Amino acid sequence: MTALWKPDQEAIASSNLHGFIEYVQNHTGLSMPDYPTLHNWSIEDRPRFWQSLSDFYQVIFHHQPSAILINDKMPGSEWFPDSTLNYAEHLLKRRDDKTALIFRGENGHRRTLSYQQLYEAVASAQQGLMNAGVSKGDRVAAFMPNCLETVTLMLAATSLGAIWSSCSPDFGIQGVMDRFGQIEPKLLLTVDGYFYGGKQIDCLEKVRTILEKIPSIQQSVIVPFLNTKLVTTDLPKSVLWSDFCSSSTTTDVIFEPVAFNHPLFIMYSSGTTGVPKCIVHGHGGTLLQHLKELGLHTDLKPDDTIFYFTTCGWMMWNWLVSSLAIGATVVLYDGSPFYPEPASLIDMGDEEDVSIFGTSAKYIAALQKAGVKPAESHNLDNLKALLSTGSPLLHESYDYVYRDVKPNIRLSSISGGTDIMSCFALGCPILPVYRGELQCRGLGMDVEFVDHEGNPQVAVKGELVCRSSFPSMPIGFWNDPDGSKYHGAYFDDFNGVWAHGDYGELTKHDGVIIHGRADAVLNPGGVRIGTAEIYRQVDKVVEVLDSIAVGQEWGDDTRVVLFVQLRDGLELNEALTNKISTTIRSNTTPRHVPAKILQVTDIPRTISGKIVEVAVREVIHNRPVKNTDALANPEALALYKNRPELSS
Repeated sequence: MTALWKPDQEAIASSNLHGFIEYVQNHTGLSMPDYPTLHNWSIEDRPRFWQSLSDFYQVIFHHQPSAILINDKMPGSEWFPDSTLNYAEHLLKRRDDKTALIFRGENGHRRTLSYQQLYEAVASAQQGLMNAGVSKGDRVAAFMPNCLETVTLMLAATSLGAIWSSCSPDFGIQGVMDRFGQIEPKLLLTVDGYFYGGKQIDCLEKVRTILEKIPSIQQSVIVPFLNTKLVTTDLPKSVLWSDFCSSSTTTDVIFEPVAFNHPLFIMYSSGTTGVPKCIVHGHGGTLLQHLKELGLHTDLKPDDTIFYFTTCGWMMWNWLVSSLAIGATVVLYDGSPFYPEPASLIDMGDEEDVSIFGTSAKYIAALQKAGVKPAESHNLDNLKALLSTGSPLLHESYDYVYRDVKPNIRLSSISGGTDIMSCFALGCPILPVYRGELQCRGLGMDVEFVDHEGNPQVAVKGELVCRSSFPSMPIGFWNDPDGSKYHGAYFDDFNGVWAHGDYGELTKHDGVIIHGRADAVLNPGGVRIGTAEIYRQVDKVVEVLDSIAVGQEWGDDTRVVLFVQLRDGLELNEALTNKISTTIRSNTTPRHVPAKILQVTDIPRTISGKIVEVAVREVIHNRPVKNTDALANPEALALYKNRPELSS
């Protein structure tokens, strides 16, 4: 297979990863001639690897660890025991006039904070938290857009040892209740409203209901986002952001030393199969993983400007904000990625000289469908890397990027999840990019793809597992005192090995292909098919905007049903049905061809933009979907219910 991109020797020599390899060689005496050698060592001697990483990035321990790893099993491993540190301290190490944060709103609003200004803003917000009685272990929740105040209060809360949790203001009331109601926050940060798709969406009545339904909230802090001249609020227990921060008499931030596994973030599973699981991540594991992934795998440097299109309800927000620990400039965007034009985010990236641009696979495919060709219309001189996640990146999207975006760019598809606050497979600045492949498995991550018996396979599809512990494993789930829910979520299937729920394969040159979620794998005639294999072919059909494939129980077997959303004005007829089937059959196998192809006007998605095959599968079998509040467009499920075409 021919590489689409290869780093030149100058790029390799100047990369952070090359510097780390030299550091390891100098301190261990081992030879590390290439990435596979480094990766093998990072697995075989995980304690030495993670210690080397913490030394390389000069992690600040207030109390040094008594060891690197003890009780090495899953779950139950203890990384850096007895040590104390603080995540926020590392993100606020830099204190100068370098721009730390740039906020861009879809309405054209732009604001910035330097590292020194950010530090001072955090000091003021921290004083506000202390005045509100927030201390170590308390939960601080945010119902917020992706803006400066959200980052500021997150740093203020975590610097005190309080626990941060956030979701975006497009969540419905029940979705917020299902999340924040479980963790009982003491303080809520929120807004009067937000902008999306050219519309102003008021939040205050929704906030009023949230305050009534979550009695643990002792104070809410309102950021005037729609009405910047808002001077008062009639919400109970509420204060405006400016008043909350105005009582500060200090410009110093207190960094509370906490245990390596002290709770930092509470994240949430998608919640499409029930009430979301509250996944707790710690200070030390999150910090180390993000330093590794941003510094070594993404090659983020202090002079870079990094952007990721995300909301505060997706782990990529937490990942993006950790870029402050590298000393880079972080761009925060809030609003629709396609407003007012399909190329609006590309315009913004050009204007802010973004060097690392992160987005979703769906966004890249949508740009291609919209005919956007940035290579012809934009500068992009500083853009050196394009990151993609959220779903498998189509092979054709690789072609599109190198043809129509920028030929000399590192395209890194990355895959991991909220569960680990990081990635299992991602990019690498010293490796080539191959069509349809994630570049490598992450350092220190003992990832394999296994068969039903747990045997590792190469170039054969299987389930993604991680066979050894790693620092960013969850501390556990909130309100799971005996750990049974946590154990059942990841460790039951393969007897103490982390089973992630992804279906994919390891390629012969050590790349990774993800074929979809294991719980959505199709199984016609006993042949396992990843949904991404079908989507890749359907995406070639220009008449189709989007699609979702599910398995329908039929007789003693399963048959594949494909729902397609077509371009405006088009109707699914016999000719188009045959075109779709032929495209799939010609490029895969007859087993991949759907037994039924049906038209819909909308595809249901989670609020973070992921299609929900499991929910659609339940609907077509007339089984209840347990938590529609996790969906951005729950009304779309009605399009799949009681379809007469599925009864024959």
